[in-house]
Amino acid sequence: MRTFFTLRIPIILACFLALFFSLTNAPESHAAGQLSTYLAKVQPAELFEGADRFGEIAGEPPLAPVFRGQELLGYAYLNSDVTSSVGYSGKPIRIVVGIDSKGVVRGLKLVEHKEPIVLIGIPEAKVVASLNAIIGKDMGRVAAGTDRQPQIDIVSGATVTVLVMGDSVVRSAVKLIRSNRLGAVTGPVAAAVTELRKLDPSKVGASDWETLVGDGSIRSLRLNVGEVSDAFRQAGQRIAADRPESHRPDDRFIDLYVAPVSVPRIGESLLGKAGYDRLVGKMKAGQSAILVAGEGAYSFKGSGYVRGGIFDRIELIQDGQGVRFRDRDHTRLPTLAAAGAPRLREIALFVVPGEFTFDVTQSWELQLLVQRGAGGREKAVLPYNLDYTLPDQYVTIEKVAQAAVAPVPAPDIVPSAPGDALSAQQIADEQPLWMKMWQMNRINIAITIAALLVLTAIFFFQDWLVKRPVMFGWIRRGYLLFTLVWLGWYANAQLSVVNVLTFVNSLITGFNWEFFLSAPLVFILWAAVAAGLLFWGRGPFCGWLCPFGALQELTNTIAQWCKVPQIRLPWGLHERLWPIKYIIFLGLFGLSFYSLALAEMFSEVEPFKTAIVLKFAREWPFVIFALTMLSAGLFIERFYCRYLCPLGAALAIPGRIRMFEWLKRYPECGTPCQRCAKECPVQSIHPEGQINVNECIYCMHCQELYHDDHRCPHMIQVRLKREKFMALSTPASRGEAPARTIITHNGAPIGNAEGTPGNPA
Repeated sequence: MRTFFTLRIPIILACFLALFFSLTNAPESHAAGQLSTYLAKVQPAELFEGADRFGEIAGEPPLAPVFRGQELLGYAYLNSDVTSSVGYSGKPIRIVVGIDSKGVVRGLKLVEHKEPIVLIGIPEAKVVASLNAIIGKDMGRVAAGTDRQPQIDIVSGATVTVLVMGDSVVRSAVKLIRSNRLGAVTGPVAAAVTELRKLDPSKVGASDWETLVGDGSIRSLRLNVGEVSDAFRQAGQRIAADRPESHRPDDRFIDLYVAPVSVPRIGESLLGKAGYDRLVGKMKAGQSAILVAGEGAYSFKGSGYVRGGIFDRIELIQDGQGVRFRDRDHTRLPTLAAAGAPRLREIALFVVPGEFTFDVTQSWELQLLVQRGAGGREKAVLPYNLDYTLPDQYVTIEKVAQAAVAPVPAPDIVPSAPGDALSAQQIADEQPLWMKMWQMNRINIAITIAALLVLTAIFFFQDWLVKRPVMFGWIRRGYLLFTLVWLGWYANAQLSVVNVLTFVNSLITGFNWEFFLSAPLVFILWAAVAAGLLFWGRGPFCGWLCPFGALQELTNTIAQWCKVPQIRLPWGLHERLWPIKYIIFLGLFGLSFYSLALAEMFSEVEPFKTAIVLKFAREWPFVIFALTMLSAGLFIERFYCRYLCPLGAALAIPGRIRMFEWLKRYPECGTPCQRCAKECPVQSIHPEGQINVNECIYCMHCQELYHDDHRCPHMIQVRLKREKFMALSTPASRGEAPARTIITHNGAPIGNAEGTPGNPA
């Protein structure tokens, strides 16, 4: 491309600029002991109620005692001093944590972060509110292996950021407790006793409602409207607090009941003998089922399961893992069979999915997400957890003594010898966050890899496919729909120029694989894009794997079906608009060396977060910009991809190293034939005939024409010559065997036209 040559000088200058900054700016210090720097940003009362001063910082990692007068309330520490807290930006997320001597987290304050996902688009208060779920949790029980890691509420669009924050707080607290830094443990831990709980199948029969509630077989959560409004007010969600479901605070918000009906006596009581037998016949071996019932102004079902088949207001949680039920797991029940059971508005029977590891004999929780409008399309969410432990009457308990455990000598050295009662829990706790993320996303990872294999097959067998244009057209539209709906809107796996800037910055300031592995689908897609650059350039991503690109093409397709006029820019103007996206990328690239956070803010020139990650639920200026880009794309196909996309520019530059040329051309292409150039959807073919791979999205429309002997002038000439030759020649002149005519008499063959005697039977 002629215009690309003019960009070589700024590209070289940008590379020298990167080298200059990498040599003159030392990487950010990761040394321990930065508590004194950030403690000045925190007031003691923000960590402990009534606290009035910090004591002298001491130890390694450093702790600061927190006092109320002369009373020691606990300690303050910085999460990044104790464990890794690298977030989406590649920089540590700094959180000062207040923890008492018993290991209970009393307060948190986010003091510094560079997270672009929070800087723009998602309110910081929303992320902090999710993190506040840890406050009041006993980390001592987590460190001892008797309780699970607290569950952090995921904030849509900021998954990695929220998980890193919660994980770093929990890990750091557990390390401090096990290192005996908090003074709660002064000697060897007594010999631990492990309880092995097994379901007792002999406990059958039926009980009435009052008995089931009284002995803990049924657990309940009861809230009134005023309590929920107060909770929203305390969480800083005043708009939501002022939008109650009822004007009377004492009105019932919800009475929520839950029970495991796969336990024989509980199931027979609530479902009846016949209903329980049907349930057992439907479940697979090892599966469990729970019953959830509710009454009040708030529905635990919501309407999400009607639209998308998923119950988004409740989640089953055990051992730090959670699962949301889908409509295929659900059976609606009209009434309960137990004597004395109240009439409840909603009764649902859920079979726990087989892919979720669930042990009904161990403690678990049902989390209820309470949602209220918070202005515009925003929603405020509060979690309420209903704990459940199966009463001992339904299980057999075997107690197994374990060896005594000595206190852990240092936070970074955790013994895990055979017989250690904590070893299994320690292994689970010490598992890196990225490993947990990959395990939690096993199904999504499998679907993504399968989709990439399908795309690879499409590319390798492109000649066979493009010879069947109707079938190929439906395959392409179907794949783009999958990219938009599943990869984009559902999985939020939209790549961004922010990923490029973060990767380059991490090479300069200290590369860390853990951060990039924390988003499995994004990591897999980047690996696929990197491999695709060697074979096809930027085309596989821009033309097939970009959700926003898919949205542009699909909306343009609908526009063409609706006869919306298409605008084709003159070649001279079109060619001069190409460099805009390279200029935008180089500007962001250079700015990132001055301030990565600032560059990430300006990267909002990408409408990806608005249209794909946040699904247009955002402030109106961002929504208007995204809709403007899509509207322009209705008249000029892939307008944003052609002229403004910095990510496309970032991929086009290394895409020039591709090692294969898959797009075929004839000598006549461009001189004199211009058909491919005129029909290219993104005008990536020069009038001279060559394809500009920097702009090509690999839609393969030109390859359809290449093989079409009714549209491609070269192939039309080939077909006409072939037809003329066939018309003027005979089979003999073409070297073909003449057809044989069999002569018969009374139905019996007696010879043929060549005089060869027949062979009558």
